[in-house]
Amino acid sequence: ELITQRGIGNGMSLIIFVSIVSRVPSAIFSSATLTGDTGTGIALTLVILAVVLVCIPLIIFVERAQRRIPVNYAKRVQGRKMMGGQSTYIPLKVNAAGVIPIIFASCIIYFPAQLAAIFNVDWLTGFANLCSTGWLNWVLTVLLIVFFAYFYTSMVFNPEETADNIRKQGGFIPGVRPGTATVQYIKNVINRVTLPGGIFIAAIAVVPTIIFYFTNNQLIQAFGGTSILIMIGVALDTMSKIESQLKMYNYEGFFK
Repeated sequence: ELITQRGIGNGMSLIIFVSIVSRVPSAIFSSATLTGDTGTGIALTLVILAVVLVCIPLIIFVERAQRRIPVNYAKRVQGRKMMGGQSTYIPLKVNAAGVIPIIFASCIIYFPAQLAAIFNVDWLTGFANLCSTGWLNWVLTVLLIVFFAYFYTSMVFNPEETADNIRKQGGFIPGVRPGTATVQYIKNVINRVTLPGGIFIAAIAVVPTIIFYFTNNQLIQAFGGTSILIMIGVALDTMSKIESQLKMYNYEGFFK
């Protein structure tokens, strides 16, 4: 809380970020010495690091990606001044939910394992083991992540409220009638944007798990999908906070 109040960015997120990064050196060492052949282990580690470096710009691109809905405002006379007549947009992030769907999906998938540990029933233990690893775990993870991406987006973004605010301010979406048509248009855009975002974070979460299942490489586990998303998300958020602080004092900032 003190980091959040007196520092830059969210304190808890920064602590999690540092915790993840601190495990990377030991994971690299474990990956390099995993096999009996040191040369093979080093080569495999370099390949994994190269793949991670290639994936990071792609993740940043998706995290920054937006679907902008244009909004025009009609001109109106207020006193002696002419107000309005400007154009703006509503930014809809492709991945508005962040890592929340992954966290929710993991909690539900591993909940049977918690029940099996408490009640110690054979059939429940077998079902929990089936859900915890293997192809069923991967399929359930993908489906639940996509579902919670839609669920979380619907919770944080209200098309009815957005359309009502646009109407009250004298704005309209070009080619769309105000009222119900605007609400439906925004809902359709959200549904189309959320699907690729949900599939993307599902792939980021599941693919490293599949590779770790067959290779048992600790570096892949350290650079799992959730870890990468958290690190990139925290880094981008911290950069944005630093940028806003610099702009307050009329500095140029990092982003040209």
